[in-house]
Amino acid sequence: MTRAPACAVLPSRNEPATIAAVTRAVDAALGDDRALIVHADASDSPATATAFAATPTRARTLQLTGLPRGKGAQVLAALRRLQPGGPVLLADTDTLHPEPAVYQALLDAVRAGAGMALADYPRFWDEGNLTTHLARPLIAATTGLDVPQPLAGDIALCAAAAADALVAADNADRELAGSLDGYGIDVFLLLTAAAAGHTITSVRLGAPKAHAPSFPHLPAIFAQAVPVLLALTPRRPPRPAPAAAYYRLADRPLTEHHLQGMLTALDALAPSGARYDSHPWPHHVAASWQMVIGGQSPRTAAAYLWPHYLDRVRDWLTTAAPSGHADRARQLTAAHADLADHLATVSWSSR
Repeated sequence: MTRAPACAVLPSRNEPATIAAVTRAVDAALGDDRALIVHADASDSPATATAFAATPTRARTLQLTGLPRGKGAQVLAALRRLQPGGPVLLADTDTLHPEPAVYQALLDAVRAGAGMALADYPRFWDEGNLTTHLARPLIAATTGLDVPQPLAGDIALCAAAAADALVAADNADRELAGSLDGYGIDVFLLLTAAAAGHTITSVRLGAPKAHAPSFPHLPAIFAQAVPVLLALTPRRPPRPAPAAAYYRLADRPLTEHHLQGMLTALDALAPSGARYDSHPWPHHVAASWQMVIGGQSPRTAAAYLWPHYLDRVRDWLTTAAPSGHADRARQLTAAHADLADHLATVSWSSR
């Protein structure tokens, strides 16, 4: 029986220097002249689209240009055009040195029966803070799924999971629409697939992903991803709560100049008059989640959490810098377990 061809979506904005290499790597992973690569572009100039068009591929290609800005808007526009029958690969187009084997492993996991496969790569200890401090532990504590990189960017979906995501996006609460159109798309796809009963798996990779740093976009990523995270995580923790898993961190030196620059940037982002208390960080995460359960909007809950998140990242960068590799991983694992334990011992009301 001939299997349905795969397709790939490459959302981009102003990435003329990397789009060709990503396209070649994705094409090599697809390895099929029946496959389709969709370039979903929202760039400020035609340079990225021109670079994509000039890249020879075995697979068929489709350009969607002039799309509204926002990764989610671009991904959803491409999925609506595709109506796939086979696996769908989503690949970040700012990736440096993309490896065809990574994309092929994601597609193979879906072909083997997974509803969704996510890249699991170690993160440098000072980056990926939204994942390590919030998204991963909250998803694990509320769903029982410990997904190491829920915001991986490089993922594969089965056709049914892609279709379910489109239905869910079309029926999403209006307040979340802007978040789904932006950086909230990754966690939306994951939580939608999980809620629909699709099997979620991670493809373990040995090296960190080389791509543009996310730290400069921290406010936008938080504002768009966290309301989706708080809105779509299940309303009651699983019983029993999942055990905390080990955090794989990659080590690298951080110069004092770089560290101070990050701390200064975090201080500048803190809301005026923000107040902090002695409650552990996981308890603030639980409080924001309970706010949504109690009927407050996900955006309101995310706004409550924002200054505490900044304080958490600042504290992490300060205290973890002199720590050893194993101690950093233990700190994250302990916070992961603290959140799961806290959610498992409080009483939650229904929305």
